[in-house]
Amino acid sequence: MASAPALSYPAGMIWLCSPDDSAESLPAAWLVSTPARPATLPERSALRRGMAARILARQLGLPPEAVAIGHDERGRPLVAQPRGSGLHLSLATRGGLVAVALAHRPIGVDVEAVDAHAAPPAALLHPEEQGWLLAQSQDERAHAFARLWSAKEAYVKALGTGFLRPPESFAVTLSPEGVIAVRDGGQAAASGVGRTIENGGQEILAAAVVVLG
Repeated sequence: MASAPALSYPAGMIWLCSPDDSAESLPAAWLVSTPARPATLPERSALRRGMAARILARQLGLPPEAVAIGHDERGRPLVAQPRGSGLHLSLATRGGLVAVALAHRPIGVDVEAVDAHAAPPAALLHPEEQGWLLAQSQDERAHAFARLWSAKEAYVKALGTGFLRPPESFAVTLSPEGVIAVRDGGQAAASGVGRTIENGGQEILAAAVVVLG
């Protein structure tokens, strides 16, 4: 995916495509295509954290050695250096694509591949989401599920629980323009945006970023 100008979306989100780009405001997410194809969890982690450190150094105007990415007791990534930055961080990888999201509130980012050959696991969805998915045409259902699932995973990343939180226990709503709304316990819990990417013409990916509150 070639570098492109920053895109602004509803909910104040900014998407960028190059690690050398700085966001004028936060929240923002970077979707960076790399030639790397990490095969193991340590390799994927190293790729994510290296990209995050590079982006964060650029964003804060610091030398690379002044930035370190750590993790909390749940394994959620955090800005270890510089201390007191007040920034929340979320990371994802899919193939060679690295997603990095930054905000002043808890944030989650996820990227999912559109799999036209797999039946969407409707039992893992909230009843309202099941109805929405079934309303999509057969040709669009795989794409719709990837958009929905990326938003759900972004939300549980922002919570810091992962899918220890049952995915069917909260409801995601997606607008045609890509706006995401999350209701949890009947209350508005998070908002965000999604987009679709063609990764080097080889696969279609759905990306979502969600901010709590």
